[in-house]
Amino acid sequence: MPHFAPPGPLGFGGAPLGNMFDVVDEATAEAALMAAWDSGVRYFDTAPHYGSGLSEHRFGAVLRRYPREQFVLSTKVGRRLRPDASRPENPPFKDGLPFRVELDYSYDGVMRSIEDSYQRLGLAQIDIAFVHDLAADHLGDAWEEQFEIARTGAFRALDELRDQRVIKGWGLGVNRTEPCVRTIEQADPDVFLLAGRYSLLNQPALDRLFPLCAERGVHVVVGGPYNSGLLAGGRNFEYQEAPADMIAKRDRIAAICERHGADIRSAALQFCAAHPVVAAIIPGAKRPDKVRENARLMAATVPAAVWEALREEALIPTDAPVPAATS
Repeated sequence: MPHFAPPGPLGFGGAPLGNMFDVVDEATAEAALMAAWDSGVRYFDTAPHYGSGLSEHRFGAVLRRYPREQFVLSTKVGRRLRPDASRPENPPFKDGLPFRVELDYSYDGVMRSIEDSYQRLGLAQIDIAFVHDLAADHLGDAWEEQFEIARTGAFRALDELRDQRVIKGWGLGVNRTEPCVRTIEQADPDVFLLAGRYSLLNQPALDRLFPLCAERGVHVVVGGPYNSGLLAGGRNFEYQEAPADMIAKRDRIAAICERHGADIRSAALQFCAAHPVVAAIIPGAKRPDKVRENARLMAATVPAAVWEALREEALIPTDAPVPAATS
């Protein structure tokens, strides 16, 4: 069976619309999603975890306006939402819906999670289901135990749903390469959503994971192409204050881009999209102007001299694919 992939190169990631770090009002969230559609985006990713269901509600409210066959939608499993009127904290999301988030990578938990997502989205079809944050930092040493629960539970459930054509594909949504490698070795995934592990600043996925994906025909969606904002002019890297060496590396890359009349943000997006296993990239955006800006940056010209200089100064690996840029 051919592995399913979402359309790219540019998709829309739903974490910001779950009030990640800052509260987004309903009108702004709606306008951001509509701007994505108007910019040609046809792949949308969300998750129950994002705002304790808030992101899924917002996605469904807008996407229901468009023909269902014209877009691809992914959400996630592995976190169940339980009603809780005390509105427990769910960092880094603020002012989410009144639900408590609980880990559940079991077979029954995943089946229930898919049904719950249908209700929150108000849609009867989910194209891709990602097992969320398996081996995330908060699991610590327990990640191997949770992986085994997922392998015998979540993976089995998603295989069945794919075989029944309820979903078109499944994989992991993670910020580490190790669980993806293990999943390829032990299961039959279609696509991974990998955050922060392939970017202009950081390419650990290039060594083992991407070659395995190429060999098995597994696709990758790249999340966090700006590395939590550092490549877009911010000061954060991997959701915290950036270390000095990463700031220095960003500044060297920015200087090369400026010297050749390119925007570092365009280089960041286009570098991620250039690898053959990458099906789409999903930079985060809270406001419609940022959505439109990402579309413009994705289409902007980055001269070939930029990639040549980055390789010459050992700022990107020599074996990393780069776009066919215009000189």
